[in-house]
Amino acid sequence: MSLPRISFGIIVLNGEPFVRYNLRALYPFAHEILVVEGACVAAKNIATADGHSTDNTLEVLRQFKRDEDPENKIHIIIRDGFWNEKDEQSQAYAEKATGDFLWQVDIDEFYKPEDMTSIINMLQEDPFLSGASIKQLAFWGGFNYLTDGFYLRGGASLFRRLFQWGPGFTYATHRPPTVLDASGRDLCKLNWIEAEKLTAKGIFIYHYAFVFPKQVLEKSEYYGKADWSTQPLAKQWAQDSYLNLRKPYRIHNEYNSLSWLERFRGEHPPQIQALIADIQNGTIKVDLRQTSDIEKLMRSPSYKIGRSALIIAEIFHRKYHSAWNRQLYRAKHPVTSFKNLIRKSYKV
Repeated sequence: MSLPRISFGIIVLNGEPFVRYNLRALYPFAHEILVVEGACVAAKNIATADGHSTDNTLEVLRQFKRDEDPENKIHIIIRDGFWNEKDEQSQAYAEKATGDFLWQVDIDEFYKPEDMTSIINMLQEDPFLSGASIKQLAFWGGFNYLTDGFYLRGGASLFRRLFQWGPGFTYATHRPPTVLDASGRDLCKLNWIEAEKLTAKGIFIYHYAFVFPKQVLEKSEYYGKADWSTQPLAKQWAQDSYLNLRKPYRIHNEYNSLSWLERFRGEHPPQIQALIADIQNGTIKVDLRQTSDIEKLMRSPSYKIGRSALIIAEIFHRKYHSAWNRQLYRAKHPVTSFKNLIRKSYKV
């Protein structure tokens, strides 16, 4: 039985320095790579007047198409002007997809090749699979650090990314990613691979969304203005938590929820290793966040204690649900002392 054909779908605005590395990572596994470049209306403040990237994302895409696409897999989809929303952008690549599966990828998301092979083999072995969710590892401030917290552990780290595809299928919404089959059924409610199954195999999305200051500032500008956003103070978060670490327990940009930093001790996907090497040798020019304050924080005994306390508190939160909400602020609750200690010491 032949391997399923994978159509990768990407939306990108100001995607540098990731673009060429992401395409190189996907190319061996792709039936086609459909890239929608440009901005939706909510992102107009970080786009050109005609709705394109302000960096050289579009030029890199065209260069890759010219120089590194011998099998004609790359399809660049653009328009002059703004897209209404990301729903429309996702639908634009989905409408052109001709593969057996549609795999949604952000430009700063990477996979290990062996993990992609494992997933594709799973699809081959069971042709009735409708798709999969995959857990992200969220990198923050550099390539050696991760963010974790209540929001991510509550389910936000699990991304719907892979969907069966065929005639009559439709991409319904971008938030959350939802694909309907020809009968109008939501694929994630059918024969779906849950993220926990892939996590048990050591398969993750390596998500580099908070590595570079440029990324963070642009995302904060976008999230602060989007109608759907829950982060109206995103720009303040970028200053207080990302650039200055004044709030070390509000690390994630979903800043209404407690979060923290952890050290990454694993191995990066090969194309991220190539990006790191090119940054170090000067081939790629990009501003990096200084990490001396992160290192100081990570070595701090009090931060280690506070982080451990929050992890325990989060376990209580998941275990007791409504009981947690009723008892959280009662003096006799065992987690209250942890929370009060952290608030007093770190002004979370």
